[in-house]
Amino acid sequence: MFNAQATTYLQKYCASVAKAAMVAGVNPSELFSIAPVIETKLRQAIVHADSFLGLVSVFSVDQIKGQVVDIGTGALLTGRVKDGRFRSKLGMDGNVYELVETDSCAAIMWATLTLWANSGSSGEFIKLMNAAVTRNYALDMLRIGFHGTSIAATTDPVANPNGEDVNKGWLAIVKEKASAQVLASAVIDSTGKTADSYKNLDSLVNDLKNTTIHEVHRGNPDLVALIGSDLVASEQHRLLEAADTPTENKAAQSLAKTVAGLKVYTPPFFKPDQIWITSLKNLQILTQKGTQWRKARNEEDRKQFENSYLRMEGYAIGDLDKFAAIQTVTIVDGAVV
Repeated sequence: MFNAQATTYLQKYCASVAKAAMVAGVNPSELFSIAPVIETKLRQAIVHADSFLGLVSVFSVDQIKGQVVDIGTGALLTGRVKDGRFRSKLGMDGNVYELVETDSCAAIMWATLTLWANSGSSGEFIKLMNAAVTRNYALDMLRIGFHGTSIAATTDPVANPNGEDVNKGWLAIVKEKASAQVLASAVIDSTGKTADSYKNLDSLVNDLKNTTIHEVHRGNPDLVALIGSDLVASEQHRLLEAADTPTENKAAQSLAKTVAGLKVYTPPFFKPDQIWITSLKNLQILTQKGTQWRKARNEEDRKQFENSYLRMEGYAIGDLDKFAAIQTVTIVDGAVV
């Protein structure tokens, strides 16, 4: 149940939400628009709630639909023109973003609120409330970015537990606009017996970079490899099993950090059998300015407190040529168990 101390702390939390809104007369139990400065602070709080989200590009735009700007460009921006001025565009013609209504709600049960209230001060209670909201919103943004394939008028979280129907994520966008950058499948077979297979992750990632990433970007120091957890674990197991010297053992343990000269990341909700090569700033999450709304209300009939965040949001790739992926990597029997 919901005890008296939890009630008191929750009232203080609601007061802090109203104060933070910086809008006179705000009742947090009713939908209210967030002041511009608070839009920025809320976005920063969500970004900082997950370490990987803080590495991608998360920023505000003015329009619902517009030209994608490659803020992490690796293209040459310096040169000269005889009797004129040298110019180089940031972005690619036809590479547009489009935002859609996105509604997040973090419902915290009364039993959890009572537990939090009994565990510390009101200040600690407010910190737990804020962390629960921002952390889950941050993870949802990544989950949809990695899994999103469509935009449904009414989403179905049961049929689409990773937000597949909430928005078009990064991979779906590249497949639509530059399908040659996404390969359907690849096979790793350490014995080399499988036709057209690779003996290890290093050779696979190296080939993906050299054949699919545009030559302008191949040498960029900001390129990284996003590799699924199953692939990293399997390759580490294979290397450790085959390690006969301390040097080989060390190489196996460092696999999760570097592959084919690229720094490796395995983000939350990244598909376990996928590989992407790109720069992290090339992955964009865009929110329209002035469209962010909040509501924080205790719903007695449902015995829970609901924190809602409504906005226009979408995903984009800054430079499609700076992205390469393999949708499914299979490790055959006999290579790694």
